[in-house]
Amino acid sequence: MRPALRTAIAARLPILTWARRYSRAELSADLIAAVIVTIMLIPQSLAYALLAGLPPEAGIYASILPILLYALFGTSRALAVGPVAVVSLMTAAAIGGVAEQGAAGYAVAALTLAFLSGLMLVAMGIFRLGFIANFLSHTVVSGFITASGILIAASQLKSILGIRAEGDTLPSLLPALVAHLPASSLPTLLIGALALAFLFWVRRGGLKRALVARGLAPGLADVAGKAGPVAAVVGTTLATWALGLADRGVAVVGHVPQSLPPFTLPGLSPALLRDLFLPALLISIIGFVESISVAQTLAAKRRQRIDPDQELLGLGAANLGAAFTGGYPVTGGFARSVVNFDAGAATPAAGAFTALGLAFAALALTPLIFFLPKATLAATIIVAVLGLVDLSVLKRSWAYSRGDFAAVLATILATLGLGVEAGVSTGVLVSLLLFLWHTSRPHVAEVGLVPGTEHFRNIRRHTVLTDPSLVTLRVDESLYFANARRLEDLLLNRVAPDCPVKHVVLMCTAVNEIDLSALEALEAINARFRDMGVGFHLSEVKGPVMDRLKRTDFLQHLNGQVFLTQYQAWQALRPAPAPLPGAA
Repeated sequence: MRPALRTAIAARLPILTWARRYSRAELSADLIAAVIVTIMLIPQSLAYALLAGLPPEAGIYASILPILLYALFGTSRALAVGPVAVVSLMTAAAIGGVAEQGAAGYAVAALTLAFLSGLMLVAMGIFRLGFIANFLSHTVVSGFITASGILIAASQLKSILGIRAEGDTLPSLLPALVAHLPASSLPTLLIGALALAFLFWVRRGGLKRALVARGLAPGLADVAGKAGPVAAVVGTTLATWALGLADRGVAVVGHVPQSLPPFTLPGLSPALLRDLFLPALLISIIGFVESISVAQTLAAKRRQRIDPDQELLGLGAANLGAAFTGGYPVTGGFARSVVNFDAGAATPAAGAFTALGLAFAALALTPLIFFLPKATLAATIIVAVLGLVDLSVLKRSWAYSRGDFAAVLATILATLGLGVEAGVSTGVLVSLLLFLWHTSRPHVAEVGLVPGTEHFRNIRRHTVLTDPSLVTLRVDESLYFANARRLEDLLLNRVAPDCPVKHVVLMCTAVNEIDLSALEALEAINARFRDMGVGFHLSEVKGPVMDRLKRTDFLQHLNGQVFLTQYQAWQALRPAPAPLPGAA
């Protein structure tokens, strides 16, 4: 095989790179990490499937083949792929509009959503379109995840209270909860409250500290602490069975098939594909942003490299795997990835071992969760998602940038008030509008020479040398259709017909591009200055920008020169000093 072909194949199948050097030490580390993550993932998978409106086994199915496929194609050595809270909520919102929960079409819609998401991610990876995720700013993503966490936690209160209360938004959900509050089940509320209290105590390190105080080694205490959700599952399941609480109104998981993931086919009807196309796109982008953020953060701690385009392929393959094995859309989860990293996962093989552990659970352990209270799973979700809520982003964005604050606030309010899809769309729209607003009103500074140097700075911020006959304006933005007219107005207003200005220099240090509309504006400025007898010059034009200008006749008609540096323009255009009196 030719070296170039071998390299190309290895780039698309990262497993061929790390598997060749796989050591016994890495095997040991991966096995330990897999055991810890498997213990954590079993209750999470069940809970997130119920959050998506699917049978609990769908969460386990979505955590087996997808993890194996990501291990083949992914580049992160610590990312743990599977169901996550935000994507589960988005799945419920998306398929709830095309099928009724519990109906056969609901599960088919979930498969179709995973299938579409997988195709989109793979296509984006092949065509290297990972930059699309850049349209979701970090502040918007933070606002969306915060609002989603609040919405998810509120939606799980019905299971804690043992009541039926439906609603996709906070304004519709809260009144329903209040209206059904008198019908709350006391046994369910007791189990849910105890599970919540225990899980919060575990999350804050209470279980680990208690075990260490009783003489357990810190390492083992840490593992036991991470298994806290499993302890809650076991304890409440045994209590429900022993006390016969299922007959007293406590909702339980019930029968879960004891089998490996089945082979399933997504629905391919044009109407279904059309209805799910936009939700699948939003899920793909949100899932990719969340996953790549986690993967790059963890990789940086070990000085490893993440390939975003290959990550798209890995996540796409994982979602396609979920579509054909009874699952629903998946992505890299923050909490379990951090646990996987902290547990010492050395390679993606840790994920493969986790998949094997979950396969064993699907075959052997599902009968044991028949009496598992849904209130316990709701408590698991609430504790997990409240860790995602970060309202401090509002304070930070207000202090730093009112535009970012507006984007975050709009995203949070839209997500809570209108739903997850509207929240994401609003965040993207507000971010783009703010970008257009800022770039359409670029910062333009009049600059002068810093004494004793060749540097030029804003005359309003520094003590600089200026000359009334020479004006230099520095525009701190690329020039394009949205700001071309504003630049034209600024330049022409600066040079009044009766002022002593003889030369105007446009300092292009920060100009990375000039589009056709901006070029036409520059031509209009040049013609106007020519009529006024004022020279129009450019300085510090970047190479790619100059290359494009040379393809036009603008430089031939320029009423001035193009200077390599602003200092050269200053020396060439500044009037010569008058001779001293009496000089020869």
